[in-house]
Amino acid sequence: MAKGTENAGTRCREILADIGQGRFAPVYLLMGDEPYYLDKVCNGICENALDDFARDFNETICYGSDVDAETVITAARRFPMMAERQLVVIRDAQAMRDLEKLAVYVENCLDSTVLVILMRGASADKRKALYKGVSRCGVVLESNQLRDYEIPGWISSHFAEKGLRIDPEAAAIMAEATGTDLGRIAVETDKLMKNLPEGTKEVTPADIEKNVGISREFSIFELTKELSARNAPRALKVAAHIGSGARFALPAAVAPLYTHFSRILRYGALRERNPRPDRTEIAAALQGVNPYFWKEYDMAVANYPVRKALEVISLLCEYDYKGKGGDAGEAGPGELFMELTNKILSI
Repeated sequence: MAKGTENAGTRCREILADIGQGRFAPVYLLMGDEPYYLDKVCNGICENALDDFARDFNETICYGSDVDAETVITAARRFPMMAERQLVVIRDAQAMRDLEKLAVYVENCLDSTVLVILMRGASADKRKALYKGVSRCGVVLESNQLRDYEIPGWISSHFAEKGLRIDPEAAAIMAEATGTDLGRIAVETDKLMKNLPEGTKEVTPADIEKNVGISREFSIFELTKELSARNAPRALKVAAHIGSGARFALPAAVAPLYTHFSRILRYGALRERNPRPDRTEIAAALQGVNPYFWKEYDMAVANYPVRKALEVISLLCEYDYKGKGGDAGEAGPGELFMELTNKILSI
């Protein structure tokens, strides 16, 4: 898992624990391109900062496109009415034209106000006064998007937090279905848990197929396995099914193949240097791969040594370009995908 996002998860839990015990900072700056943790903290503050009876007079929710710094500062400098504190939340704060001017308030913020600056999909400039001010007197939470190969590990951790173990193959299939959207993963996890039999301790690929709506038999995950084994009939069948999907996009299909063959290349280069690498070296070469799948890469390296892996990666770059409108001719995305699969198998 990416260190930045792992830290965001840990920091999120720490902040929520403080909030749950009634300990609030005067200012929160929530920023980054992965909104899952940012929304959790913002929602936690909104739910716990005020009692229900105090909300009408002490809660101000505004949007960055509708307010300016002066309006926010005026609201934040008010004192609460018949309550311990007041709450001011700026959603989509990145849309404020004069956001940086909030630094004036942050330098002399009130302990009786909780100001939340929520920047979903954006970040404050760390060189400027607003970020530096909140870092000194408040709480900054930055959450950045995970890479696709880090998602299965995050899924495993997320299920573990809920007391469930998820089979590595099931995590990989779920990652393919959800992409890198942590919010969607959380929603799908909650739906899945409601449908699991009582007492379930481990989530299987069959559970994911049934409840998340993806067939492992015809997935990119299955295609990489068949390509690794050079099982041409099966690989072509899976590729044909994937390419015939109504929402199929060639670049989206090429990306996980590129990740897969990049790992094969790194692992093959390692094996050439050291035929018997230790687990630490293997883990570094196969970054993001659960040890459960390492045997597949032993087979893949035998079928695609370094020279062939480089040829495949070159092909993937070529078809990524074609999938984005470059020199594709009259062939459709599905046809190009079949053509690419054939060429990989023939290398």
